[in-house]
Amino acid sequence: MSMPVAVVTGAASGIGLALTKHLLSRGYRVAMADFNKTEGEKQSAELGENTLFRHTDVSSYEDQAALFKAAFEWGGRRLDVLCANAGIADTQNLFETGSPVRDDGTLEPLDLQTIRVDLDAPIQGVWLFKHYARQNAVPGGKVMITSSAAGFYPMPTNPLYAAAKHALVGFTRSCGSDSPFAKENITVNCICPAFIATNLCPPHMLGLFPKEHITPMSTATKALDTFLDDDSMTGQCVELSLDQLYFRDKIDYPNESQRWLGQESKKFWEDAYKN
Repeated sequence: MSMPVAVVTGAASGIGLALTKHLLSRGYRVAMADFNKTEGEKQSAELGENTLFRHTDVSSYEDQAALFKAAFEWGGRRLDVLCANAGIADTQNLFETGSPVRDDGTLEPLDLQTIRVDLDAPIQGVWLFKHYARQNAVPGGKVMITSSAAGFYPMPTNPLYAAAKHALVGFTRSCGSDSPFAKENITVNCICPAFIATNLCPPHMLGLFPKEHITPMSTATKALDTFLDDDSMTGQCVELSLDQLYFRDKIDYPNESQRWLGQESKKFWEDAYKN
């Protein structure tokens, strides 16, 4: 039997590298994707023949499409797991003063690369993953998206990052047990880490962060194990804080009308959006 195959984005460092190493320890082959070509090639060479590095800009659909195709073929025409992990902080300050103005007097647009990397890319990743998961000898597979604790709470220093991470929580829940994926054996879950020491934190500040508030990398790999070992778990958003996993439920409905809209109106909307 061939080894199971995973795709990990943002795999050259931080959480992505930790997930890659953990998957290898569990007997997976891992297609590692990262924008940092030098570090990605170095890490893949050190980790050995059960890794494949692909230089990938996840904000480019063409790059991601090439990644998934290469991973599927390299893995013996199977793809079992996607860890959609790549992420960046805000690339422009929403609150800045003196923003650039065009010659015609209109304001230059805000740089939304954060949204493209942190939100668009995981959604396109799921779009691509399901195409290949359906072709597995036993159709199906598992997706774990890296959101953030900023997917639950405000983050005024990085509002675009927070917006993307909030959206990933809603996306994950919408791809869960009430979605068509559940009938295809495709699970989608997400982790929402508190502060884990990664490249997202400016290096000069990393040593200043209070150690008692740093969540260890092992909490992320524990969450991955939880999803890999439970085939029924889907649509779950798990907050990672220190050494604990907190499964976060959606907010409760304020009245029965909203409960009906949220739970009982599914057939109405399915009919409304039929092709």
